[in-house]
Amino acid sequence: MSDSTTARQNRAVVVGAGAAGLFAAAALAEFAEVTVVERDRLPQHGPQARRGVPQALHAHLVWSGGVAAFEELLPGVVDEAVRRGARLVHIMRDMVSRAPNEVWFRRFTSACHHSLVCSRPLLDAVVGARVLNDPRITLREGTTALRLEGTSTTVTGLRVSGVGGEEESLPAALVVDASGRGSRAPHWLRELGLPDVPEREVNAGVRYATRLFKAPGSTTSIDFPLVNVQANPAKAPGRAGIIVPIEDGQWIVTLSGSRGGEPRDEPGQFVDFALGLGDPVIGELLCDAEPIGDIVTSRSTANRRRYYEKARDWPDGFVVTGDAIARYNPVYGHGLTVAAQCALALRDTLRAHRITAPGTARRVQRAAARPVGAAWDLAVGQDIFYPGAGDKPPTLAEKLLARYVDRCVATAAGNPRALGALLDVMSLSRPPTRLFSPDMLWPMLVGRGRPRLTAAPLRDEERERARP
Repeated sequence: MSDSTTARQNRAVVVGAGAAGLFAAAALAEFAEVTVVERDRLPQHGPQARRGVPQALHAHLVWSGGVAAFEELLPGVVDEAVRRGARLVHIMRDMVSRAPNEVWFRRFTSACHHSLVCSRPLLDAVVGARVLNDPRITLREGTTALRLEGTSTTVTGLRVSGVGGEEESLPAALVVDASGRGSRAPHWLRELGLPDVPEREVNAGVRYATRLFKAPGSTTSIDFPLVNVQANPAKAPGRAGIIVPIEDGQWIVTLSGSRGGEPRDEPGQFVDFALGLGDPVIGELLCDAEPIGDIVTSRSTANRRRYYEKARDWPDGFVVTGDAIARYNPVYGHGLTVAAQCALALRDTLRAHRITAPGTARRVQRAAARPVGAAWDLAVGQDIFYPGAGDKPPTLAEKLLARYVDRCVATAAGNPRALGALLDVMSLSRPPTRLFSPDMLWPMLVGRGRPRLTAAPLRDEERERARP
């Protein structure tokens, strides 16, 4: 066996040092030496947003399915994030949330789900420090991935160019594309002579506007709840907003609206838009809050999926993961959870099959499709109902499923047992079949439980704390 062949069998290359790439590198380090290829330069002095993460300045949360995946991949990383200012939020005790069907959830304490909340730059800094300090992982910054090397049946490495434009080959037993929304995997596969894979896009035309605020009053002295008013697709244009208390005594506030109801970047209109949501609670909390910095907007919100797992032919030695497979409307908060769960799918597959074994890459791709598909169905199940979101109207099956999910939400809003089943699915902890379990069906059939709330369940003390 030649030295180059031996080197290839002992190396994996990951394209992208975003969350999906870092998690993939952590998973691969158990089986090979890992080189992470990153076009940008990563921040050197603490948490900072960077160009390669287009949603970095908007509100983020990690559902409990993601929190569990974080810990399985990187034990102790969640505690480290909390030590540096992140927060584990109990769902629904520490949340004030209105569902898309305009039902307010009661703040039950019995559910066992938590979300990790903080700024995206802080999360990236914590995960990056943990992963890139692993001696088995090497970061190549300022390096651009150009194309795959190999044939239509076997990828043998990656061609890259460095800072000075010099090209070189990186031999690898496995190349993982975790380059996110700008992935060139479809083009690379065509260059190898492979056909295009099926794609689908559902675009509700949502625009985001985000602004930081100094946490008002004395809200930092208590665990102030997340406040979330979700859009109703049945009443287009859909408008939504969320307040996420984060580190350093700040609130990150993201407002959104679909076609015809988009928020703007004019400072004088930000709070007015929040007051005009289906419930004014977010606007009321912001009336006396001090803004920090400018408003940041984004239209990069379409749901788009590439069905790599359905490809007739797939080369050994190549895997696509995270946002490079599918991206979602960020309002549902599933991107980071899916990235970590895809990495677990990679790790678990490689524990069962050698990294160089024929068919291993296809097995990984099919395993990654499970968390991708679960998040996709949740996002598209809502967004498909916005006018002009897809090239086809919702199917009868999609309409029936949406009606059933609405009943699940209405039931869960007043029943803690049903809420647990709903959160199992929403958090990507359990498959969608959980919505048809006795925990959901029995409360649905015998009654909702407590009567529906008529206003946001924000406590008097919390409102008082938000006043200057």
